[in-house]
Amino acid sequence: MPEWLAVLVGGTLGGMGRLALGNLVGRRLGSHLPWGTLAVNVSGALAMGLLAAALGLPGDPLGEVTPSTTWALLGAGLLGGYTTVSSFSLQTLSLWQQGRATAAAGYVSATLLAGLAALALGAWLGGGLP
Repeated sequence: MPEWLAVLVGGTLGGMGRLALGNLVGRRLGSHLPWGTLAVNVSGALAMGLLAAALGLPGDPLGEVTPSTTWALLGAGLLGGYTTVSSFSLQTLSLWQQGRATAAAGYVSATLLAGLAALALGAWLGGGLP
């Protein structure tokens, strides 16, 4: 499968998963904070850690990733379509504009800290971290 097609298929599935989980969590926890996006981004970070460990990716995520159909499908495609910085940014700005600066700061902190922790946990569970 060409890389572009793998990214297309993965991105489609990731976007559908993001919508489904985001809506489910939002309905269960309410809309007073963007819980759905937080759940998607943290679970996506966990999955990225597991994937990186499984594929034996180097520790430099800004460097070149070894091209593979698996990475194109699951990393760039599925998880790229699943996680979202744009929604996170918009929701943070919305909280700020509503005069909820503490909630906005808490959301940013929770997203970054939980995302980093989930990524490290995923890499550790996958055997990629000692």
